[in-house]
Parts: sequence; structure tokens; C-alpha cells
Amino acid sequence: MFGIPLPYLLLGLSIALFGTYRGGYHYGWADRDNDMKIAIAKKNEEARLIEQNMGEKLNQQSAKLQEANDAINKKTTALAVANRAGKLRLCPSSNVQTPTNTASTSADSKATSEPDRQTNEPSDAERATIDAIAEIVAQGDKNTVALNACIDSYNDIRNLLNVAQ
Repeated sequence: MFGIPLPYLLLGLSIALFGTYRGGYHYGWADRDNDMKIAIAKKNEEARLIEQNMGEKLNQQSAKLQEANDAINKKTTALAVANRAGKLRLCPSSNVQTPTNTASTSADSKATSEPDRQTNEPSDAERATIDAIAEIVAQGDKNTVALNACIDSYNDIRNLLNVAQ
């Protein structure tokens, strides 16, 4: 007589244990999911701060690059103005020119052979050469400044990311 309730009791006890295990398992995963959401939100906030810092660093490097390019442009403009004014000359040893004095056989005594410009002024070819050299130097300066700005930006971002980790 006691044999019949025992299987129902065992079945009820096993269902209760399974239900308890299942509920704990479900709530455990829900708690873990909530913990993961909190951790992800914290990491996202840290990433946003790092991105803001990186943006600030890049903006600073961009401003430095712009200032350097402006200085190079001012220097180039000053060289061009000096060249147009005739203040710049190439080295005389590299610019060997022999003066040619051709006597005029004109009957008019007022017509003399005078050059269009003074002898100490640079020729058009010399000015063009100086302009080309100034342009090459300016482009080299701009490239050097841009490369250095790129290297500085890379190092700043790398240091920022290494500190964050």
C-alpha cells in the first residue's frame, strides 16, 4: 500500500528539482547577459573617450601642419618677390658669361649699344632658374613637414592606444 505513492513522489520530486535547476540556469544566463551588457557599455564609453582624444590629437597635428605650410608659403612668396626685384643671384662661378661688345657701325652717333637692363641684374633665364629652385625647395619642405606630421600623428595615436590597453 505504500508502494503506489512512492513513484508519484519520486516523479514530483524529480520535476521539482529539474524545474529548480532550469529556473536557476535561466536566471543565471540572464544575470550573465546583464553583466555583459554593463561591461560592453563600459568598454564603449572608454572607446568613445579614446576616439575623442585621438580626434583632438589629429586636429592638433593638422593645425601644426597648416601653420608649417603657411610659413613655407610665406617664405616662398618672399623668395619670389626678392627674385622679381632682382635681389637673388646664382653663384657667379656657375654662371660664366662673357660680355660681348659689338661695335655699332651706324652712321648715327646717338645710337649706342646699351643693354636693356643693368649689367648687375639677373637675366630672365637666371630668374627662371631661381624660381624653379625655389619651387623645388618649397615642395621638399612641404613634403618633409607632411611626413613629420604623419609620423607624429602615428606616434601620438599609438601611445594613446597603448596607454588605454
